[in-house]
Amino acid sequence: MTAATTSEQTAKAAGGVLITLASAQFLMTLDSSVMNVSIATVAKDVGTTVTGIQTAITLYTLVMASLMITGGKVGQIWGRKRAFAIGCVIYGCGSLLTALSQNLTMLLIGWSLLEGIGAALIMPAVVALVASNFVQAERPRAYGLVASAGAIAVAAGPLIGGLFTTYASWRWVFVGEVLVVLIILALARRMDDTPADKSARMDIVGTVLSALGLALVVFGVLRSGTWGLILPKPNAPEWLGLSPVIWLIFLGGCVLAGFLGWERRRLGRGEGVLIDPAMLDNKLLRGGLVSFFFQYLLQAGLFFAVPLFLSVALGLSAIATGVQLLPLSITLLLAAAGVPKVFPNANPRRVVRIGFLSLFASLVILIALLDLGAGPEIITWPMLLAGLGIGALASQLGAVTVSAVPDEQSGEVGGLQNTVTNLGASIGTALAGAVLISALTGSFIAGIQDNPGIPDEVKSNAQVELASGIPFISDTDLRKALEDAGVLAAEADAIVEENAQARLNGLRASLAVLAIFAILAFVFANGIPTRQPGAAPPTDVDGVSGEQPDTA
Repeated sequence: MTAATTSEQTAKAAGGVLITLASAQFLMTLDSSVMNVSIATVAKDVGTTVTGIQTAITLYTLVMASLMITGGKVGQIWGRKRAFAIGCVIYGCGSLLTALSQNLTMLLIGWSLLEGIGAALIMPAVVALVASNFVQAERPRAYGLVASAGAIAVAAGPLIGGLFTTYASWRWVFVGEVLVVLIILALARRMDDTPADKSARMDIVGTVLSALGLALVVFGVLRSGTWGLILPKPNAPEWLGLSPVIWLIFLGGCVLAGFLGWERRRLGRGEGVLIDPAMLDNKLLRGGLVSFFFQYLLQAGLFFAVPLFLSVALGLSAIATGVQLLPLSITLLLAAAGVPKVFPNANPRRVVRIGFLSLFASLVILIALLDLGAGPEIITWPMLLAGLGIGALASQLGAVTVSAVPDEQSGEVGGLQNTVTNLGASIGTALAGAVLISALTGSFIAGIQDNPGIPDEVKSNAQVELASGIPFISDTDLRKALEDAGVLAAEADAIVEENAQARLNGLRASLAVLAIFAILAFVFANGIPTRQPGAAPPTDVDGVSGEQPDTA
């Protein structure tokens, strides 16, 4: 066998591994967005309410985020490949149960619990398996493609869900997931494994503390749009005069601080831990995790606001909305795969900062183009820029975080990384939604107060009844509600016009807050290294080796 043939076979095997891991990442992320356009249909089919389905989606995120750190440790005990395979089996069983669900209980067990547990085992293992199957020079591209698969799942979710719900049934989405899981399991046999650590032991107290702390924080963030972040919204519960959200986040933070204290105590006694708290003192790892947090915050906020503009403000179908988001997927893949290939020695910090600047530019352009009468074509260039930005970030951050520690800690890094990304996505969605509704409400109430075509009685009632927040609804739905309420046609026209303008103001405010976070992300990217993982360290003028990954 010639060297060329061996090299070709090695490249083919590596490509198969990459497709397997990227497919797994795609599936894990798809569930958080694929049913958002089909909530009402799913609710009707399983005999529950829209709130029930939203609860299932929320609990999936909650279970997954809460168990990520534990999932990373399980991979160390069992071996990453075995944890990955068992996670796929659990996830596949959850998908099958979801497809067969006849009531909300079955849906919660299948979708929220089993799929959430499966994802918590799979996603940290994916990070570790990239490290064990690719040498350091190949990891940026590998991590970039795996991460881009997750981002594309968020963008493609509404399109996939809309297609199946419109032309077949939402249940076939989950049947398809089962088939994909079976293919992944068949392909996973070719992957190189990281051997199980026979000396590792599960820290039960640490598991409970980490899961509880993360659950409290994530649940608080997810409820912030409904209950209010600090001050309670009208008719929302309150604890000691404040929204429960701020107390949940505070309590979760205290529990997580207790978790880190417990881990330090176990280390001092020479006992096994879920994570080594000293990892968080690692500047390069911390810099990568912070950038991951900002990436997913911006990504989730953007994927929340833009589909609202397309589907509600413009009235596009779920399928048409998904098609309009395709430019983002194209440039995302090009950047994620192309940057490491064309610029293998690129400065990671520079690439990450360019990624955040590209996201900032996309947000600013979109804000400038949002106006009454604007059509779906205005999002094309912003989506192209956003895709380039997310792809640039994906091409660097995975390799940065894993290279900051020894390979045997890659599973722990995977748990931390996925915890941070889930937290960022939750905050991004909640923040974008809260700002949008607040700005929409303020703008609408101010608009009708200044509109002479609207009677004083309507203005007075609106001031009182809409103070808790105005739903983001289409002109058609609003006009029907006004007709049902007996509002005169001329008055209804004036109210609909004010609502249309207020909707755009709310979207602009939401995107403006995301743009501010993009600038903050640019500043905090200072923690990203200036050389590629595995590259020879530079020598400064004093003859001292330059940046080295901290492996404290």
